[in-house]
Amino acid sequence: MARTTSMNLVELMVMKDDIGSVLEFLGKKGNFQFQTHKSSGSDEKLENQERDLFLKLQDARSFLNIEDIDSAFVASASCAAAEDRKTAEKFIADVEELKKRQALATEELKRVQESKEEAESFKNLKVPFSELDHLSFLSIKIGKIDPNVFEDLNFSVGNRAIIVPLGDDKSKIMAASSKKARFSLDTELKKYGFVPFEIPSDFKGVPDDVIEGLDKKLAEAKKALDYINEEMNNMALAHTDLLRALLASFAISSQIVDVKNNLESTSLVYRITGWIPAADCHSMMKELDMLTEGRIAIRVYNPFEVPSVLNGTEQVPVRLKHGKLVGAFERMIFSYGSPVYGAIDPTPFVAIFFTILFGIMFGDAGQGSIFLLLGLLMNFKLIKVGGWNKFAPVFMAIGCSSMIMGLLTGEFFGNETILEPVAMAITGLFGEPHAPILHLMPNGSPHSIKMMFMFFGFTVGVGFIINSIGIIINVINNFLMHKVGKALFGKSGLSGAVFFWYVVVMAIRIAFFKYAIGTCDWIVIGTTLFLTMFSEPIHRLLEHERTVLENGLFAAVIEAVVELLETVISYLSSTISFVRVGAFGLAHAVLGFIILTLSEMAGPAYLAVMLVGNAIVVVLEGMIVAIQVIRLQYYEFFSKFFNETGREFKPFSFDYK
Repeated sequence: MARTTSMNLVELMVMKDDIGSVLEFLGKKGNFQFQTHKSSGSDEKLENQERDLFLKLQDARSFLNIEDIDSAFVASASCAAAEDRKTAEKFIADVEELKKRQALATEELKRVQESKEEAESFKNLKVPFSELDHLSFLSIKIGKIDPNVFEDLNFSVGNRAIIVPLGDDKSKIMAASSKKARFSLDTELKKYGFVPFEIPSDFKGVPDDVIEGLDKKLAEAKKALDYINEEMNNMALAHTDLLRALLASFAISSQIVDVKNNLESTSLVYRITGWIPAADCHSMMKELDMLTEGRIAIRVYNPFEVPSVLNGTEQVPVRLKHGKLVGAFERMIFSYGSPVYGAIDPTPFVAIFFTILFGIMFGDAGQGSIFLLLGLLMNFKLIKVGGWNKFAPVFMAIGCSSMIMGLLTGEFFGNETILEPVAMAITGLFGEPHAPILHLMPNGSPHSIKMMFMFFGFTVGVGFIINSIGIIINVINNFLMHKVGKALFGKSGLSGAVFFWYVVVMAIRIAFFKYAIGTCDWIVIGTTLFLTMFSEPIHRLLEHERTVLENGLFAAVIEAVVELLETVISYLSSTISFVRVGAFGLAHAVLGFIILTLSEMAGPAYLAVMLVGNAIVVVLEGMIVAIQVIRLQYYEFFSKFFNETGREFKPFSFDYK
């Protein structure tokens, strides 16, 4: 049986000039977990100029509407150099300048639009022009100035007012501002020699020249904003690769600075301690020595040489190493808890049990092929389903198991006739041809009822195997941890296992061989139950603890009775629990039969009903079956040996946040 990956603790003494390259090396390897960091003494983040530049680059990327990068892009990048910082600062400054110009142009366009809209709203209003002074937004002045000072006046008022020439020679102008800016406008107009026109008191409406001037001003404002937006698009096209490279480099640099700020250090040396898989330790340390040209001190420790591990204050991190197929099931282990370091790795068993149980409960060759196809598409990145692509091997495995079970039961999208030739050919190799190979749907005949109960018995047998392997793993783990008492005695120890196995074998002998219970049977059952009931006192006795009966004899007897009841009930329930596997398999067959019947009744809508019905089954029942399989793994398998949990190996690596 495979065990968790062997680990080493490594201590590195790194010169200050080398710390950046060493941390970059460790982050790119993604195979080193820091042991401890010094405390900064505050929850506040320490100063990190690299992170500040990274955040500004992100703002620039968002402004330019450039697609963001991902962790895969970061993995191929390098730490930012001094030249990269200069480039980033210049690029950020250019973007900021463009951003300000766009904001000013947008504000100018908005003001001109508001002025024009309000002026137009009074265009056909036949009221004296003198009454326009009561507009809620505009304060309008019409008059003449020296054409030579027009540009200076326009620049001087800035965004406080709009100056519109009413003639070709710019000697006549209209000045419009908000009410609150009218005094400032009057001051500027007076400075440049503005002479207001005497507007007749009976003049009505807004002069056409004013509207035309505002139209011209609006067109200019739109043109200016369009030019800036075009400039922004050109900048994005020209600098996309540069920006993405800078983002990746500064993502790495900012994370290096964050780690460096939390390391133990002196003015010249940094101290790094961390865990690394033993198989990779020698090669990585050799690479580090070459990287620093020998300017590094390295010490490697066996886990059980580390004081914090020996006194129980620190757990050795646990890493599970598998191929792509079995590795896809790892998250199911860690979602429940991490195995203890040095214990049996249960992932291969989980992969096998999950695949088999799912196939039994979801047996349909057609629907299984959908899971297989989905897994293949996810595996080759032809479709991306969030973070689920890493589970592509799981979909392929359950798809294959569902197809095999569907072939046995003759189901293909609920239809039991399509696969008949295949079933006839296979069964013909072993005797009289018949279809399906395994008749799961009961039809009222004694044979079909018998087959159904045999199927339930088969699922209970699968449960017996899963429970037994869980107990065996627990026994081996306790022996590996030198916990002999827990390995030999207790509900999930060797005594409980012998009780469980003996009762099952005895039940089979009684049911099929008319075996009568004898004295020997009672002795074996009684002895194993006694050792299970009093496992705690026996364990203390073997460990030479001073107090064997911690709470007295009476309390020990009560605890033993409770342990007896719990042992009998748990083994009974964990065995019967697997009846649900057969029930779900039968329910799936019945549901397929119902969908097929409804489709045939639908007549012209046959195909539509088949598609919708099977889609519902694949999605909803697929989810329900997956949940039930996970439940059986958690409660009937993991509970046998997950008495304590370890610490998952989470190496330092560069990601993109």
